[in-house]
Amino acid sequence: MKLIFLGVGEAFDETMPNTSILTISEKTNLLLDCGYSIPPQLWKFNSDQLFLDAIYITHGHADHYFGIPPLFQRMWEEKRKKAITIICQKGLKRAIKELMEYGYKGFVSKYEFKINFIEIKPGQTIKFNDLKLSFALTEHSASNFAIKIDNGKKSFCYSGDGMFNEKTEKLYRNSDLVIHEAYLYDERRIGHGCMTDLIEMAQRNNVKCLALTHINRFLRRKELESIKKKVSDKKVKVIIPNPFEEFIL
Repeated sequence: MKLIFLGVGEAFDETMPNTSILTISEKTNLLLDCGYSIPPQLWKFNSDQLFLDAIYITHGHADHYFGIPPLFQRMWEEKRKKAITIICQKGLKRAIKELMEYGYKGFVSKYEFKINFIEIKPGQTIKFNDLKLSFALTEHSASNFAIKIDNGKKSFCYSGDGMFNEKTEKLYRNSDLVIHEAYLYDERRIGHGCMTDLIEMAQRNNVKCLALTHINRFLRRKELESIKKKVSDKKVKVIIPNPFEEFIL
């Protein structure tokens, strides 16, 4: 699998696109989250309207799914006919459909491509093409499902937003990579990740590599270089990716 960090920013950072990960496997191109600043990132990487097979939305905050209307509208404009799948938790299907209608009223009925929804629950595992997808609820202000993606050889996890708990620790255990929102360094804020806690969690769960994303914009601007030095000497490998960086599993 190849992963492309289309965006690594938090919700309100004007210098960094929203956090979103593109997963490319043998049979599947899967986008993890599609915030309002992500469609141009995807088009820069690959402008083919047939490129995406599916989108997974972790939760119903704007920086994680408000990019769907322009993304789909461009697919329609460029005559896409291939079906696309949206995987999301129960309840988000309605919100996504309403958002598409609000964004471009009356156009969804004109789409020549079918939108298939797969609604998932915490603790569930599903198969999608060549990938096994598993889900666990994080601690966030909105219901957010972290995801584990396994192609039978390698596995990685993506948190969306929210701090880990016992169930997400179990999901992350023995993963080759965990991509986790890390809003602050050593300060705990309800509903968000803390880097020092995340590193300890990764160590005790045999995570091979931890990628820190969704970093507070002020922290990123003022302290990123010092943070990189602090995390470089930890027992677990820690990376802080930039937009369009690639990771091969």
